Amino acid sequence: MLLALLSGFALSQAYRTVTAIVAPGLQQDFGLSTQSLGAFAGLFGLSFGLAQLLMGIALDRYGLRPVVLATAPLSIAGATLSALAPSHGWLMVGQLLIGVGCSPALLVCTLFVARHFPADRFSFFSGLCLGLGGLGLLFTGTPLAWVVQHWGWRTGFAILAVLSALSWLLIFAMVHEPRAPDAPPRARESWGQALRGFAALFTLPHTWGILVLGMSCYAAFLSLRGLWLGPLLIDRFGFTLIDSGNVALVLSVISLFAPGSFGRMDPGPLRRRGWVANASLLMAAMFAVMAVLQHAGATVALMLLLGMLWGFSVLQYADVRASYPSELTGRALSLFTMAMFLGVALMQSATGVVAGWAASAGIEPYRAVLFTIAGWVALASMAFRFLPASPLLRR
Repeated sequence: MLLALLSGFALSQAYRTVTAIVAPGLQQDFGLSTQSLGAFAGLFGLSFGLAQLLMGIALDRYGLRPVVLATAPLSIAGATLSALAPSHGWLMVGQLLIGVGCSPALLVCTLFVARHFPADRFSFFSGLCLGLGGLGLLFTGTPLAWVVQHWGWRTGFAILAVLSALSWLLIFAMVHEPRAPDAPPRARESWGQALRGFAALFTLPHTWGILVLGMSCYAAFLSLRGLWLGPLLIDRFGFTLIDSGNVALVLSVISLFAPGSFGRMDPGPLRRRGWVANASLLMAAMFAVMAVLQHAGATVALMLLLGMLWGFSVLQYADVRASYPSELTGRALSLFTMAMFLGVALMQSATGVVAGWAASAGIEPYRAVLFTIAGWVALASMAFRFLPASPLLRR
């Protein structure tokens, strides 16, 4: 069952990184500026993130299977619309539908692990989920670059629509969430009660550090892998579309194994926050170095190292899991996931604006973009380090 759910998560990974490969085609066909390109890429994260609040409540009320089966057809429709889009506006509508359709994909996997695996194995199994879900990133590397180069970006979206339909059928056939035989029936919250429960999380001081960093690290990785990797390598170093696709493919392969590796190395709740703070600060430094690098090989090597480092995100999920009592786990994970993807939307949109400003000011756009990401992550890392930790972690 978990593998069937992961098929949906893998496709959501593909959708959120497709822009890095289709960007040149979109710019050519629709005349998109870097700012418009950033807005296009960010719309997936915005719709995905905003939908998390409703998805978290719906999953608690109705269960994993009904919610996934009800929302996934939106991503199929969105990909189909994107493949047929006659204008930039219709392309944005397709992106909006895809984001909402994929919105429960990651959350259902982490909730399944939280509910059906021991708490001390959460880091390992959630890392495994993040790694296997990264298979979707492989498609948006060399394979998608080859498809786009030979048949155009519309064909890429059409293939994603077909794969999404197959994933829906797999989930329909295989996912029937088990219920522990000794588990008492749960009283179903009203939507109003559930919304008040989410709001209550903001009254807990330790929520803020978790959310600030949650809006930053994954956003940084996805802004690179899902938006700027292709344009940067093509414009700064003269890579071909296939060359940049190859780099994206290798980065994606690395990202398959990085979360599982960090999950195995999880130092436990008392030391985990220190690891997360240090890793995020290192990530900021690597983006800053990449901003000034003018060597193609060194830039690619740094991108691949970032792919390895990104695996520490599984420790962020484990930190959320350990920072709240069990009855709040579902909504805390939902809120954290929402923060992650709102961060993606904000960072991709903001860096698009920064790139446009830099170009008009005679500054290399990619240097400005990478320094912006570096500063964003560094500030978030310091906030996480100095804001309060959960009292559950001090016991």
